[in-house]
Amino acid sequence: MSTVTTQTGHPSALAEFWYYFSRNKGAVIGLAVFLLVLFVAVFAPLVAPHGPTEQLRDKLLLPPAWMEGGEASYLLGTDAVGRDILSRLIYGSRFSLFIGLVVVTLSVISGVLIGLVAGYFRGRVDTFIMRIMDIILAFPSLLLALVLVAVLGPGLLNAMIAISLVNQPHFVRLTRAAVMAEKSKDYVVGSRVAGAGTFRLMFLTILPNCLAPLIVQATLAFSAAILDAAALGFLGMGAQPPTPEWGTMLAEAREFIQRAWWVVTFPGLAILVTVLAINLMGDGLRDALDPKLKRS
Repeated sequence: MSTVTTQTGHPSALAEFWYYFSRNKGAVIGLAVFLLVLFVAVFAPLVAPHGPTEQLRDKLLLPPAWMEGGEASYLLGTDAVGRDILSRLIYGSRFSLFIGLVVVTLSVISGVLIGLVAGYFRGRVDTFIMRIMDIILAFPSLLLALVLVAVLGPGLLNAMIAISLVNQPHFVRLTRAAVMAEKSKDYVVGSRVAGAGTFRLMFLTILPNCLAPLIVQATLAFSAAILDAAALGFLGMGAQPPTPEWGTMLAEAREFIQRAWWVVTFPGLAILVTVLAINLMGDGLRDALDPKLKRS
């Protein structure tokens, strides 16, 4: 195994992780694409050739630069009100990654806490929590998010809250199952016999050993959050115009599908490529963090 070793001769945790992660070529490609999107999002003002809301009335529905009538300064063309599509896509990456980060953070924190309580205490507490989670999972996720946004009101913040609530049960169930599996193991019993309190057992003894599947689930939830936010934006319940959010861009471009294909195609491709890259990364993380897959 060609990995970096520590002074004791054993491979470091980071080197071992990278060894198994890099064996999945799709995951490496996904990581490269994700880092590119992240770079573009962070340095959007420097990378974007134009402002995201800058309108040029004499350049409405300008085709991409390689087509007849296109201009080199508008590489992917312009939309119906003369805004540069490439610049809006670049700024839109900020919104998509921000949405994914906020949604995953809210879902993980709340889901892990609730799942930890359910898995550790069991009994009536567990039954009550899991029946609520089952009710949430009984609804189609996008439909439930739509209902929640309709109650809270359309907007980016409310869309993120709704998507977080929809994703929460997955983390609750995963954490509960992991905690139940770890709770009966010798090291937990030994800690309890040694006098460790409930909170120490829950948060310092059990939870760190449940993180591997949660990290993989968080990666997949990140891509799902981007998709759900784009869907809500497309339906007019997420980010509102003129916000350069990819789903909202698709909604604004619906009526131009036949006569200006580029207005619809490029935001759709941005969503597709970003979500695919994150999902490929998730597969690589599963390969690197799952001991069973390592042995195989």
